[in-house]
Amino acid sequence: MIMNVNCDLHIHSKYSMATSDKMDLPTIAREAAKKGVHLVGTGDCLHPAWLDSIKKLPESGGIFLLNNTSFVLTTEIEDSRRVHHLLIIPSISKAEELYERFMCHSRDINTNGRPAVRMNGAEIAEYARDADALIGPCHAFTPWTAMYAYHDSLSDCYSDLSEYVSFVELGLSADTSYADQISELHRLTFLTNSDAHSPWPNKLAREFNRFEMPEITFENLKRSILRKNGCKAILNVGMFPEEGKYNESACIRCFAHYTLQECLAKKWRCSCGGKIKKGVRDRVAELADLPAPEHPDYRPPYLHLIPLAEIIAMAIGHSSPYTKAVQAAWNMLIKESGSEIATLVDADISDIDADPRIIDAILAFRDGKVIIHPGGGGRYGTIELPHGDAMTLDNNVDPVEKGSAQRTLLDFARRE
Repeated sequence: MIMNVNCDLHIHSKYSMATSDKMDLPTIAREAAKKGVHLVGTGDCLHPAWLDSIKKLPESGGIFLLNNTSFVLTTEIEDSRRVHHLLIIPSISKAEELYERFMCHSRDINTNGRPAVRMNGAEIAEYARDADALIGPCHAFTPWTAMYAYHDSLSDCYSDLSEYVSFVELGLSADTSYADQISELHRLTFLTNSDAHSPWPNKLAREFNRFEMPEITFENLKRSILRKNGCKAILNVGMFPEEGKYNESACIRCFAHYTLQECLAKKWRCSCGGKIKKGVRDRVAELADLPAPEHPDYRPPYLHLIPLAEIIAMAIGHSSPYTKAVQAAWNMLIKESGSEIATLVDADISDIDADPRIIDAILAFRDGKVIIHPGGGGRYGTIELPHGDAMTLDNNVDPVEKGSAQRTLLDFARRE
């Protein structure tokens, strides 16, 4: 029997810097169930205290179970050029083996869940291969801590081990249409993960993958990423690349946007005197060896979504996903559909007795009818819902929220 498994394979624990102290296993498991995620990467599994917590869970086939949420061992490693790599690890013993080997090259492996090592990408990939772990670059297109920020190709980063790399994590700043302009990536499975630093539903699994596999085991996850034995990715879900704060090339002082040609002509200096930061879209254009995206036959669809609470806030005109009205609507919808992902992706929501503005907003995202205002220069992009009767302002809306309701814009500056 084949099952659909929703996975978020890149998160962080409370032992990483700038991470919520609520990122513990019970809280992650509880919130993942509400979200509709079946399999979660542990993150930070080389940190001794976090690994001790994981060891207390029942394990089978390289999967650790807490209530109805499954966990697989994962960690993020920063190399000597600040490039981040995601490792998916088959067992506790292999995690302990990697800890011992990386410890010789790291000053913070015992204090930071995402350790930095004095090694290059090829050396990290060699350690991963020796431990039978999967490896790929994290958030590969971001201007910071990403493979394509510092390298022009997989082989430039991983040298002779580039063929061992089995996936690319697209990150919040890129999607399939960006990455499939680069032919060297066509053989690789694309992952869409949250990189969550807190467990709440607008962070955890804000991007996720859906795989087909007969049961949740490490080997079946590996087969899914390698596309073997009938296991495969069938859906990537993520946010619009334009939401990213470095999507377009723009000034980091006044946020004026420029084309790549204008940037070159201005020698990357804005008219105001500020520095122009190269955007992800222009970086992809530099790397692309294809005139347009060419998707391999196996490449699954990519669905652009944002977290349900943020859609609700936009629809009813609230500036925060944490207001009582937004949370009440969110709880009602997941009770009706079973989870957030079911509500956003799978359920027939036309029969749900909910505010029609919310239903119309969800359908607008499903149908790709929202309006995107790209970010750049360090300022996040915004999303606008289509105008229409369903989006008109309710007279009972709190006056404090009224301005944001009228423009139906969501500012992403609070994103991690």
